[in-house]
This record gives sequence, C-alpha cells and structure tokens, in this order.
Amino acid sequence: MTAESERPDASQRNGRGLGRHRHAGTVVGLLSFLAVSLATRVALTIRVWGQLDGDHAQLVRSFAWGALYDLAAACFATAPIALLPQRVFASRGHRKFSKAMFFAWLYGLMFIAVAEWMFWSEFHSRFNFIAVDYLIYTREVVGNIIESFSVVPILIVLFGVTLGIGIALRRSGWLAGWGNCATPLRKRIPVAAILLVAACAFHRGLDGQRLPEFSNHLEMELARNGAYAFFGAFRSSSLDFATFYPTMDPTDAFRRMRRRLVGDTAPAQGETSESLWRRVSASGPERRWNIVQITVESLSAKYLAAFGGKRGLTPNLDALAQQGVLFTNFRATGYRTVRGIEALTLGLPPTPGRSVVKRPGSSHLFSFGSVLRRLGYDTVFLYGGYAYFDNMKGFFRGNGYRVVDRTSVDADAITFANIWGASDEDVFGWAIDEADRVHASGQPFFQFVMTTSNHRPYTYPDGRIDIPSHTGRTGGVKYSDWAIGDYFRRVKDKPWFDGTIFVIVADHCAGTSGRVALPPERYEIPLILYAPKILEPRVEDRLSSQIDLPPTLLSMLGADYDSEFFGRDIFSMGPEDERALISTYQSLGYLTKDHLLVLSPVKRAALFRYDRATREVTPVEMDDELRQDAIAIYQTADALLESGRYRPASESR
Repeated sequence: MTAESERPDASQRNGRGLGRHRHAGTVVGLLSFLAVSLATRVALTIRVWGQLDGDHAQLVRSFAWGALYDLAAACFATAPIALLPQRVFASRGHRKFSKAMFFAWLYGLMFIAVAEWMFWSEFHSRFNFIAVDYLIYTREVVGNIIESFSVVPILIVLFGVTLGIGIALRRSGWLAGWGNCATPLRKRIPVAAILLVAACAFHRGLDGQRLPEFSNHLEMELARNGAYAFFGAFRSSSLDFATFYPTMDPTDAFRRMRRRLVGDTAPAQGETSESLWRRVSASGPERRWNIVQITVESLSAKYLAAFGGKRGLTPNLDALAQQGVLFTNFRATGYRTVRGIEALTLGLPPTPGRSVVKRPGSSHLFSFGSVLRRLGYDTVFLYGGYAYFDNMKGFFRGNGYRVVDRTSVDADAITFANIWGASDEDVFGWAIDEADRVHASGQPFFQFVMTTSNHRPYTYPDGRIDIPSHTGRTGGVKYSDWAIGDYFRRVKDKPWFDGTIFVIVADHCAGTSGRVALPPERYEIPLILYAPKILEPRVEDRLSSQIDLPPTLLSMLGADYDSEFFGRDIFSMGPEDERALISTYQSLGYLTKDHLLVLSPVKRAALFRYDRATREVTPVEMDDELRQDAIAIYQTADALLESGRYRPASESR
C-alpha cells in the first residue's frame, strides 16, 4: 500500500476538526498571511493617523481594497502548499522538515511585516520600484539596515513570536494530524487548482495602476499589499505613457512645447515636427568659469534659516545663502537621488517608472556634460560610495564624464566611511585634488560632487559637530553643513577659487509623504550660487525646478550651444514661464504659482489650487489650457526618450 492511500495513524486521530485534513496547512497558511497583512495595514494606519482626513468611509474603502489585494497575494503564496507531495510527510525526517518549513513561513511573514514598517518609515509607501532596487543592491542596503537598526534584537524577537505562534497552533490541534493525512492526489489537485485559478483571476483583474481615487494619498498606499506591489514593480521598470496617461496629438504637443521654450511653434530648419532642437545664442561674451556643483543628499529647504529652520543645523549654508544668490522657490523633480541626477544632468522632465539613470539606453544622451565638453570643459562625477549603485557609474561614464568613487582613490584618502561611502569631508578632499590637477593643465572644469553623509545610518567622524554620530537625520544634516563649510575654508586661497561658480543644491527632500500624492512643500529644496568675485548676493524667488539649472548655468557662462533642454534660464523667466515639475514614480505633477495639476494612471488628470503660504491643496475644476501644457511637456519628453532622439547634436542629426 502506498503512502497516498495509507490510513491515518494515532497522531492523526488526535487532531481536531480541520487539523485532521490534508489541507489544514494550506488553510492555516492562507489565514496567517491574511492576518499578518491586516495587522500590518492596521499598524501603518495608526502610524499615519494624524495625516489622514478623518473620512471613515474612505478608510473603510481603503481596507476593503486592501483585503482584496491581500487575498490575491495569499492565493499566489499558498497554492504551492496544497500541491506538496505526500512523500514530504511519509517519514519522521520529512515531517520534521515540513514543520521547519512552516516555521520559516510564519517567520517570513513577520519579517516582511517589519521590513514594510521600515520601508514605510523612509518612504511612506508600500513596496514599489525602490524596494526592487534595494533587493538588487544588497551590499549597500543590508549594510545600511545593519548600521541603522538593532537588527539582532529584532530578529530574536521575531523568532520568539514565531515560535510562540507555532506552539499555539500545534497545541490547538489544527495541525496535529496534517503531516500524517493520506489525502489522495486527486483530492488535493482541486484545492490547488481553485487557488491557482483565483490567483490568476486576481492577476488579470487587479492592477495597482487602477486603484480608485482616494482623497488622501496615504489611504491609497494603505489599500495596497506590499508583497503584491513588490512583484508588480519587479515585472516592469517603466509605464507606457500612451497607455496609462492622458495624451494629445504629438504634433500639437511639440508645437506647444516649442512655443513655451522659444516662442515659436515652427521647428528649426531641417528638423521634423517632433523636435525641440534649437540654437541658443548668448547675449554677452563667453566666460570660461569653472563650476563645482555640490549635490547634497536629502537636504530639504526647511532646514535652512532662510526657509524657517530654527534649529541651527546649517550655519555654513545660511552664511553662503546670504553671500550668494539664494533661490527660494526651487523644487526637486522626484524623491530619489537618481531623479535628481537625471534632472540636473539631462535637463529632462521625470517620466513614469524608474529614472532614466537606471534604464537601458541611458548612455549617449543630450546632457549638461555633452554641452560643456563641446565648450572644452573637463567633466567629472565624484561620489563617496561605490558608483555602480543605481547605475550611476554606467550613466555618467556612458555620457562622457570621468567617475571618481571610493574604488578609484588611495586607501589613505578615506579617513571615515560607512556602508554608503566615504565621509563628505573625504569626498571634498578628492574634489580639491581633482580641481588642482585640471586647473594646472589650463582646462576649465565641471565637477558633479554627490554627498552621502546625510543618509541613514547618519554616521560621521567624531568631534566635528555637537550631535553624536549615529543619532539621526539632524546629525546628518549638521555634519553635511560642517563638511561644506570646511570645504570652503580649504579652497578659499586656491588659484581657481575666484574663477569658479559654486553650486549647492539638493538631490531631493528628506521625505515626500503628505495628504496628496504630490505635496508641493515636500519637493522644496535649496539652491545657492556662490561666487564672491562674480555674483552679487541676492534672493531669487521665481518658481523653477532642477531641470532649469543646466540652461541657467550655461547662460551665465555666455555660451552659444545647440539645445534639447526642457528647462529654461531662470534669470530670464517671465511670470508666464514659472513652473516646476514634481513626481513620484507614477504621479506626474505640473506646479505653477497657484495651481498643481497631477497626471496619473489610468489617463487621469486632477487640478488643485495651491496656496504656498498655508500649503493648502484644494481640488478645483479643470483648466484645459493648463492640462494641455502639463500633457505636452511629459508626452514630448517620453517621446524623445523612447524614440532615442534625446541625443547630442553630433549623434541625433
């Protein structure tokens, strides 16, 4: 007699109810998945309770959709359990193995719940493209977690909780006879088939892009299931603009953009109707000033005194802001470093999905660097970490920059480092050495310096500031500020100092969560241009964003060049030109002085009145002209990228 048909033994008969059935493990697996998912959603809701609207009907709807996504993920996860062959339970050794696997199942569920809590702490979102990226770059991410959190105690607590739940289930009798049940294969297949069919039906019918509208963005995030969202993000790195977003006639879109950029709807001579190429002619003489761009990790404007910061975290930046040109209405395009790099390097609006930096085809693009090299500049990207992270090395090298990171400097050039990279003061030391060397050759230079210290785990050398290392973001901000002050103390007597424009800008804010998908204040970052021998101190309050920095700097250099930039010279903007582009990986925002228009899947467009003083965002009736402006800029950017036409003049014509 085979194991498939053997009769139940005594241990099976000791089980009660469902515990005597072969599918007891399947049901317990399904219920445990649903229970942990619900508990995670409740915990996250409590965490952001003060940011919700207090609309109980909306919250109930969020939980209802969440239950549907939880059930979909649970069906996918438990279908294999129903098909486990009986031989897994046919011997004592196999039964012990099956129990160990069930323990791992429970432990894994709670581990994911804790991981979601940590991810939400950083991004106020369920798992998305960022979580996928974190899985790929395990060295930095695992190291960051180990350096940032008390990992061992957390794992021990999870082990104890899992062990307690396992013992309780065993004593309850639910699983007492599971391992000895001889349910034939023909009776197991229908249950597994039901789960698989249900899972496939959910897969066909559920789509994270098709969630209903919620008045509060956080409620939409609560409606999602982390595991389901993770695998959804894993399948795709981008969203097809024409499929998911409102569109217009391509010719009309390019005509509208040309009118915005050059005041003329006709394409340049020899260009097709779907082109933004134009010749930019300077109004004054060309100046071969050097440019050092210090891009500070996660520096929200709110930390600086000029923007209301009262904690004294940025005394050096505050002094530079008073001595240089301070932009008080400048916005990041996204909430990740690669989005900032994309905008500051390419002058390109954010497009749905992952940043261009991480996509295939990210080389040989039209960029600030490609223009500067045609003008005779040396261009270099300096980064304290390993530049392979987020494909930064591939992106910058593929677009003609030299790359200097922790792999390309001598060991004695690194005095302090954590998992993300060398300390900011070390990176500034590398930048000074590079500037000295290139200046000695007589060549003007551009440096893109990317800092890392203002990032979890917020560790830095002792004795620099009055906040102990590894105590939180305030310490990271203050140390980054100290390192910038130290950098200027070191370079003020350099022979290249007087002929250099120093740019201090953030890559993104410290956080982007809010009641709406794109809270404008969470994209407000500082921009300071400092050059005491070149620029008079003043404040510039025109609304602009990161894509506007390259054309602004080129205008200051008095350069004539061929342009594909979507950005504008900020100093020459009229009131009708002021706008900023802000985004998540799927919501695309078009911000004006008093309105925010948001494009989102599936072909949605919503308009809000935005009060900068109170930060209130209120839904209003759609303005069709504003809607077409927003569609035009994002649609044309997507079209040029997807067609491979966002290239330097020598490659695209």
